[in-house]
Amino acid sequence: MSIEKGTIAVQTENIFPIIKKFLYSDHEIFLRELVSNAVDATQKLKKLSSLGEISGEIGATNISISIDKDAGTLTISDKGIGMTADEVKKYINQVAFSSASEFLEKYQGLEDGKSIIGHFGLGFYSAFMVADKVMLVTKSGKENAEPVRWTCDGSTEFTLEPWEKAERGTDVILFINDENKSFLEDAKIEGLLNKYCKFLPVEIQFGVKEETVKGEEEGTDTTVNIPNIINNPSPAWTKKPAELQDEDYKNFYNELYPYTEAPLFWIHLNVDYPFNLTGILYFPRIKKSYEIQKNKIQLYSNQVFVTDEVKEIVPEWLTLLHGVIDSPDIPLNVSRSYLQSDQNVKKINNYITKKVAEKLEETFKKDRAEFENKWENINVIIKYGMLSDEKFAERAEKFCLLQNTDKKYFTFEEYKEHIKAGQTDKNNNIIALYTNNTTDHHVYVDAAKGRGYDVLETDNVIDNHFISFMEQKITGVQFKRVDADTVDQLIDKDEKTASILSEEESNTLKGLFERIADANAATIVLSPQSPDDNVVAITKPEFMRRMKEMSHLNGMDFAASMPDQYNLVVNTNHPVIQKILKQEENVKEQSVKQLHDLALLSQGMLKGTDLTEFVKRSVELMN
Repeated sequence: MSIEKGTIAVQTENIFPIIKKFLYSDHEIFLRELVSNAVDATQKLKKLSSLGEISGEIGATNISISIDKDAGTLTISDKGIGMTADEVKKYINQVAFSSASEFLEKYQGLEDGKSIIGHFGLGFYSAFMVADKVMLVTKSGKENAEPVRWTCDGSTEFTLEPWEKAERGTDVILFINDENKSFLEDAKIEGLLNKYCKFLPVEIQFGVKEETVKGEEEGTDTTVNIPNIINNPSPAWTKKPAELQDEDYKNFYNELYPYTEAPLFWIHLNVDYPFNLTGILYFPRIKKSYEIQKNKIQLYSNQVFVTDEVKEIVPEWLTLLHGVIDSPDIPLNVSRSYLQSDQNVKKINNYITKKVAEKLEETFKKDRAEFENKWENINVIIKYGMLSDEKFAERAEKFCLLQNTDKKYFTFEEYKEHIKAGQTDKNNNIIALYTNNTTDHHVYVDAAKGRGYDVLETDNVIDNHFISFMEQKITGVQFKRVDADTVDQLIDKDEKTASILSEEESNTLKGLFERIADANAATIVLSPQSPDDNVVAITKPEFMRRMKEMSHLNGMDFAASMPDQYNLVVNTNHPVIQKILKQEENVKEQSVKQLHDLALLSQGMLKGTDLTEFVKRSVELMN
């Protein structure tokens, strides 16, 4: 053939500004598109060879990426099906016409037909986001095909001419423009290949790495350079569960997230109707610090990385999981609006929720002791899911656990039966007591357990919300934090204790505490209790405290505007109170101040200068 010059057939005057500004939001995506096209060409070759339409052995099919800094070029080379001159005119110059689409139509219904990734067309032209000029040198796998070179400088003009190329396949050579010279750096390209192409189904080579080859005699080892293969063409999610052992799943997790702790367990997804979906979701270990990282699930389309922002595909509460989802039904260049409206995405979302619920229920039934061992790490995910998804909540009630301060576990119904006899109040309500900080609430927990009550441990970051949820789900049960009232009033059984103080003594005592306490925050409550109960205690009304904590969690200003109100409860039957009332007037106030500060100290509310004065006063009292 002779040299041919012409104009690219596009419907607009110049497609390149559109590509740069609108079709792709991130320039780095060009590498994904071009490598995907190379994979596409390789997959076509293998398919046609298997059908007998390509004669002879196809040989090596690896893809290689190379940088020539002196020439300022980045080259993507494949050993795929290649193109004839006519095919270049059709698939490259006629931008809107996709060779992959035509291929799928021709071989519709054949197994693996959907494994064709790329679309020669706009994907190829993404090269012009980073290049001033693009060359394409290609040789078709068809018999007696002549190699050609296509050149374009970013305008609608191109040159197509005979060229020399010994092997079948295509080389795409990008002359990187001045604005994007970073794409000529090895580290930059390797990073992008690891991000987008780490699990492509065709071996990808970039650069070389050194390897030591042992000689037959001591001291004769030699160092050789071997191709650096940067991807795993057969990742675990592409295999059937029966082909994998536990160790394979753990190794793949380490491949995804190097230097992290092994996962707790995993779910292998594999469905081909009514949508195509494969993947592996892992339950990670979530520490007490709750430094939860989302965006750890990676979305692929036929092993091509798409995004790690999957909250439209996976329910938000499951974004706490790690792993991979692969679906050819989700396009590479995906938008949020598309995901929100696409019916397949909604089906995938429901399917994943169902599979997670099934796995958790199966694990609970199979080995409850092991499930309880994992509870510390998985409870935030399960509770988040129950708060977010009503259908999941219905299933999760069977395996959601409550843990008490003795580290014993109960399902909802088990716990209701466990406390029913001892913690039912005068109105026939079962009262479940809880603490969200066993250290700060130790004195209250100790008092409650001294009465024979059970106390739940709820130190999860979302437990404030979850407690209200449980009150709706577990009929006849109310939840109270152990510091919501004095121990004799936490569960009101209509048992009255008489005060040993006279009315005058009570008024004197109340006046003393009112002079000491912050009138804007504290309400003084005189309470006749057992002489063995605490002399003073700070209690925080359940409703107001919950409201404030929830508003704070939701980032609302309401929390900051609400005063930190509390009740200062004085046990009028405690021996210390009687001694104080008999003290000299100048000593009474000091004693009351000491008791007041002790109560604040027990709740972690005594700070700054008040704490310093308390320490000094304590020393003086000892003297």
